[in-house]
Amino acid sequence: MKILVVGGNGTIGKTVTAALRERHEVIVAGRSSGDITVDIADSASIAAMYQSLSGLDAVVATAGEAKWAAFNDLSEEDYYIGLRSKLMGQVNLVRLGVDTINPGGSFTLTTGVLADDPVVMTASASMVNGAIHSFVQAVALEMPPGLRVNVVSAGLVEDSVEKYRSYFPGHNPIPMSRVVNGYLRSIEGHRNGEIIRVY
Repeated sequence: MKILVVGGNGTIGKTVTAALRERHEVIVAGRSSGDITVDIADSASIAAMYQSLSGLDAVVATAGEAKWAAFNDLSEEDYYIGLRSKLMGQVNLVRLGVDTINPGGSFTLTTGVLADDPVVMTASASMVNGAIHSFVQAVALEMPPGLRVNVVSAGLVEDSVEKYRSYFPGHNPIPMSRVVNGYLRSIEGHRNGEIIRVY
C-alpha cells in the first residue's frame, strides 16, 4: 500500500512509520520536516498537500496539538489551538481526502486516553479527543462506499513517559509495539468507525 503518515516524525508517528515501511510505501508529512510539508491547522495547506499526491491507499494522522493548562488559566484562544489543530486538522484530513484516496482506502486518526480518563490540566485536550471519537463514529456512517475511518486511542506511551509521567500518576506505560499494532489493525484490517483503544 501507499500510505501517507501526517506527523510521521513525531513520537508515535516515527515508530508507526518505521513499522509500516517494512512492507508498505510510506510518505511522511510534517509541519517542518518530512517528504512533504503540511500545516494541519490550515485547510488550504491540507488541500495543497493532497493535490500534490496521488494513488494513496491510506492516510494516518499522528499530528495535532492542544493546550495543556489549568482550567482557570485557559483562555478562549487557548481552546482554539486544539480545535484548529488536533480536531479540525484531523477532520479536514478526512473531509478533503475522500476524493483523493483510492477505493478501499482508509483513514486512521489519533487521540488518547484523555477522552476516557482525563487528568488535571487537560480540559481542552480531553474535549478535543472526545470530539474526534464522536466524529469518527458518525462519519463512518456516511463514508463513500469502500472507504473506512478509525481512530487509535493510546494510553501513556513508553516513549513519552519522561515528559508526561507527572500528569499520569499510576498509569501503566503502553509499549510502543502495542501502540503500533493498534494502527496496523486499522490500516491493514477491515474495521470501520471504531475507536481502537490501546490502554
